[in-house]
Amino acid sequence: MLPNPSFTPAWWLNNRHLQTVYPALMRKTARPCCRRERLVTPDNDFLDIDWCGEGQQPLVMLLHGLTGSSQSGYIIGLQQALLAQGWRSVALNFRGCSGEYNHTARCYHSGETEDIQFLYHTLRQREPHTPMAAVGFSLGGNVLLKWLGEQGNSLNLEAAVAVSVPYLLAECATRLDTGFAKVYRDNLLAELKHYVAAKHAYLTMLGKSEEANKLAQVGDLSGIRSFWQYDGLVVAKLHGFKDAQDYYQRSSSRQFLKAIRVDTLLLHSEDDPFMTPTVCPQPNELSASTVLELSRSGGHVGFITGSTPFKPKYWLEQRIVGFLKAKLKS
Repeated sequence: MLPNPSFTPAWWLNNRHLQTVYPALMRKTARPCCRRERLVTPDNDFLDIDWCGEGQQPLVMLLHGLTGSSQSGYIIGLQQALLAQGWRSVALNFRGCSGEYNHTARCYHSGETEDIQFLYHTLRQREPHTPMAAVGFSLGGNVLLKWLGEQGNSLNLEAAVAVSVPYLLAECATRLDTGFAKVYRDNLLAELKHYVAAKHAYLTMLGKSEEANKLAQVGDLSGIRSFWQYDGLVVAKLHGFKDAQDYYQRSSSRQFLKAIRVDTLLLHSEDDPFMTPTVCPQPNELSASTVLELSRSGGHVGFITGSTPFKPKYWLEQRIVGFLKAKLKS
């Protein structure tokens, strides 16, 4: 575990909530030229991936967070930064996040690693010798770290970066039930409840009554007020977990860190409002390939610097590119 002296928060965004909320609400990023590709999954569903860059340069897979997509500001900003290095990137939209609902009741969750494995395998079949890396944010970071641990030595991957990861899902779900964090919780839950209702209507319209019925069986979500309730009713039922606790225990990435063999950088802030400082792994839980850089401030997927108000500098992109430079070879 290393302290992070290179990050200094902008004086005008000097607390955890401003660092978290500003980029989510205020960042307007012009998207670089991208092309969308649809991959048919082994279970006859689909994944939409968004490519940026051309040629045979190094390739970076990007994974977004909960209720995010390839359109999220942090994904677009990183695609711009990677393109400026001459590298390509491919942003995975988790199922149902690309602007079109997927065709099964199955969606995505913090421990679902089959789709990233499918994407990686597809890319490696096409480009067996291309230097590749992966970057995940929040939920996407948890998925990435769990996958890296599960795969161990089997991956042909040069490097990985995970940002603002909820390493212990149960503790994070409880944290979101306290104080100002309830504002984040309520906004996320509102989006998720709308997603389930809209997807049910979509599957019904498509005539996929069996899949629509799976969503109907989760019951009325209007009274849900916590992630413990949502994950117990929706995620556990749809994905074969006993309950929320079982889902959290099996899907939390902290237990997989020791098995990671890819050079991996973990970027985290002690003041992340989505979790408590005790969520962070201890040095003895990290593999020799894994480094945790812990900042005192930065919020959740924030890490904004800059001395002039409303002219932010997004430090995460600089740090991620800097790390990958040392690992990726053209």
